[in-house]
Order: sequence, then structure tokens, then C-alpha cells
Amino acid sequence: MDVTQETGNWGAAKKFRLIIREQGQMREMGGEEVSLAVNIVDNIMMNALDTATSDIHLQPERDQLRIRFRQDGVLHDNGQLPPEQAQNVLARLKLAASMRIDEQREPQDGRIDMEYNGRRLSARASCVPCLNGEKFVMRLLDPESMKVNLADLGMIPEVEAKWREAIGVPYGLILVTGPTGSGKTSTLYASLNQLDSKTRNIVTVEDPIEYEFDNNIAQVGVTEKMPFPRVMRAFLRQDPDVMMVGEIRDPDSLAIAIQAGLTGHLVMSTLHTNNAIEAIGRMVDMDAESYLVSAVIVAIMAQRLVRRNCPKCAEPFPYPREELETLGISGADMPGATLLKGKGCENCRGTGFKGRIGVFELITGNREFKNVVAAGGSYEDVLNAARNQGFHTMMEDGKQKVLRGLTTPDEVAKAVLTQAID
Repeated sequence: MDVTQETGNWGAAKKFRLIIREQGQMREMGGEEVSLAVNIVDNIMMNALDTATSDIHLQPERDQLRIRFRQDGVLHDNGQLPPEQAQNVLARLKLAASMRIDEQREPQDGRIDMEYNGRRLSARASCVPCLNGEKFVMRLLDPESMKVNLADLGMIPEVEAKWREAIGVPYGLILVTGPTGSGKTSTLYASLNQLDSKTRNIVTVEDPIEYEFDNNIAQVGVTEKMPFPRVMRAFLRQDPDVMMVGEIRDPDSLAIAIQAGLTGHLVMSTLHTNNAIEAIGRMVDMDAESYLVSAVIVAIMAQRLVRRNCPKCAEPFPYPREELETLGISGADMPGATLLKGKGCENCRGTGFKGRIGVFELITGNREFKNVVAAGGSYEDVLNAARNQGFHTMMEDGKQKVLRGLTTPDEVAKAVLTQAID
């Protein structure tokens, strides 16, 4: 679809407005309503918001600006613009993001505020010079999506019960691990929403702040002058009960998080590891002493996101045996199983998938597990201690979701098979 084909004033019809912040005040961004660039920007943004898009990519090519939307974790083509229109569209977006429109040689970051059908929304924007022009990417941030319920993430009942028990402890360290885009932040936000912010002092340090909490939670964004360790040290003088750290990425941050967890604070954070068990080794590699890691760990959750079968067009599907065996599904698993696959419909834009669901693995810091970690146990020792507490891998969790018809074997394999390869 060529977005320039739509020339009507959608902005007025659908009540879409770009908002500019100036000296703490907010006002509607100007622009002639009949301007083609204004119209195109409004079309792009409204189309993205109507289709549950998470990211908008405007990518320059030799003879056009390609528009792509990321939906349910996958990029889809959504039209293109000729170069003469692309320049004006990028200029309007850069102005909305408080970027310099005359700067075309350096990367720039910004934030775009908007209003759509009475809802306040925002987008995190990044502009990078490329061979054929500037690539502009926006991460759409909807405050409503922050209010996700812990019960809607896709944890099996036993895992959800253990996780709720973990986030209810008064102090210690809780980690969520996985690669970028695996839903770690959503899990932490959903967990924080379960805590009583009226009687507890909850603070967060994030890079960047993606969503704004409604009440009683202080949020600080990381800058060059205020990196994670500096903000965390400042927080410890602010009488915190709960501290959420966007990511532990260096030894200083880890050391502060461990000390905070040991001295009466509940610290919740993320770590980039392939699975839950590898988080122990990663912390030791970051100069943490095994006995301190053992003492502070409350729970470690690893997760991935897989696309969910569309509920309107999913139907029974005979998957090849080889594909099922990749996940360890055998004939013994088939009685009572419901293998489904979406055939594609209007509801799912012909993809067969609608929305995403998590696959999880959870380790809790019980006595046996802590003893193995404190003794510097090997990966196999830690895994055995986890198995003794009922630990199931993400692959096993994904296998059960396939047998229940929630997703497909290919989705689970793409998400978690890489971390299962020895």
C-alpha cells in the first residue's frame, strides 16, 4: 500500500494530534491540515496504532523510503514513499521528537508525544544517518499496555504462584533474563503493579523510561551524568522498600544490587542471559562472590515471547512428526493434545497469529539451590538442584503450550531452540 494514496484529512476525522512539549508546557504541533507531509505522518501513526504495531521503521533506499511495522515481533512491509515526500515527512517527525532537522550526520534520539481518540500516547524515536539518507525508528509506547495483568502473561499456575510468592518477599534479588524483545520489562511492570505502592516506597531506574506509572512510584531515567550505579547509590539514601533496575549490565550495578538486597531492600532487575541457570555464572563472571549470590537470590525467571495462534481462524493441523520431535513431542504426548494452526483471516491480517504469549522457566532460591551456588557448583549441579524443586525449561513450557493449541512448534523452536543447543 502506498500511503500517499490517502489524501483526506484523517487527522481531523480520527482526532489524531502530535503534541509538542516546550518549557514544561504541552501544545498541539502546528502544520497546515492540507499539507501532504502532515497527512502522511498522521496516516502512518494511526495505521500503526490501529494494528497493534510496536515499532515503526522508516528505512531509506536508493529510490524510496520503505515503511515497515513490527507486529507481534515480526516486521511487515507497509508501503513506501518517494524521496521528495520522504524528506518532508522525516522533517516533521524530527521536529515532533525535538531533534535538529539540520543535523544529518550524527545519530539523534527523542520522544514524540501524541493524542489519538482521546488517549495520550508517546513514541521513543531514533534517527541514524545511513547510506541513502536517515533511518527513523519509533517504538510506540501505550500506557494501557503497561497495565498488563500478571495472570495474562502465560505462566502456568505453578510458576505464577511461585513468582507471586517471590515478589512478595521483603528483601533480596529477583532477576528476569532473556534477550532484547523477550518481554522482560513487561513482566517487571506487571510484577510492580502487584505491589502496594501506597505503603511501600517503590523507585525505578530505567534506560529509558518507557512507561509512566500512575501513582506513588518514582522513576529516574539514565543519562551520561547519571548512570545506573550513581542513581542506585542515590536511591539507597531515599529509604526505598523496592528498587527496580532496568538492567544490570556492569559489575558496579551488580555489586550495589546485591548489597541492597542483603540489607533489607527488594531489588528487581533484568540480565541478558540465555536461560535462568546461566544467570548464576554471569553474576560470578561480573565479579560477584558465589556466597553473596547464594545469599541474595530470591528467584530467577527466564522467558521468551512466541506468537499466539489466532483464536478466530485456528484449526486442527497435522504437524510433521519431525517438527514435533524437535520439541521432544512423542506419541505418548498426543492423547488429549490439541494441535492447532491459524490459517489466516482478517482478524490476524492473514498471518495466522494474533498477539503473543510467554514461555517461562523459573528457579527459586530454596535451601538446596543456595547451598549448591555457595559451593560454586557446576552448571549440571545447579541444574540438578533446580530440577529437585520442580524446574521446567522454556522448551518444556513451550511444548505444553503447543500441545494445548496456543502456538506452533515452529514458533517455540525459533524462540528457545538456540538456547537448548549444547
